[in-house]
Amino acid sequence: MTPSARTFDTAVMPHLHAAYNLARWLLRDDRSAEDAVQEAYLRAFRFFKDVRGDDVRPWLLGIVRNACHDWLRQNRHLDDQVEFDEVRDSDMAASAADTAYADPFVLLDHRDLAGRVNEAIAALAPAFREVIVLRELEEMSYDDIARVAGVPVGTVMSRLSRARALLRRSLHDDRPAALRERKA
Repeated sequence: MTPSARTFDTAVMPHLHAAYNLARWLLRDDRSAEDAVQEAYLRAFRFFKDVRGDDVRPWLLGIVRNACHDWLRQNRHLDDQVEFDEVRDSDMAASAADTAYADPFVLLDHRDLAGRVNEAIAALAPAFREVIVLRELEEMSYDDIARVAGVPVGTVMSRLSRARALLRRSLHDDRPAALRERKA
């Protein structure tokens, strides 16, 4: 089915969550991410007739990426950005904490690990953070990530390998003493 045979809503709107997720990780601010996604969707709507192929997700996320980079270039002077905290801000985490039969130690371990993973991802350089988010959180293929980032597949693989190594090192070095002792 060609892009002209389908509507913008049915082809692009199902990827809104992925677009916001990528923007949130790149910009590290919920409101800025919302603005960037809105701008990206306006651009996507304008150029929707030019889409080639059936899979619009990489095309759309490339536009989101570019909108985020444009936003960062225009707003570098803003130092008051607030980082999104998955554990604190997630409805899922809140509902899990409310579960009466949940083991409090398991919940504590889960919250601690999720928080440390989010901090480790946020500390990555933007190029590494981008490939981790697209591969591990959005489950995109290497080819699609290459299309989104505008780099060769080999570069995606290299960045992903380095990002994973940095995450492993960060999570290992940052593990609280109480967890190291209990796991041993």
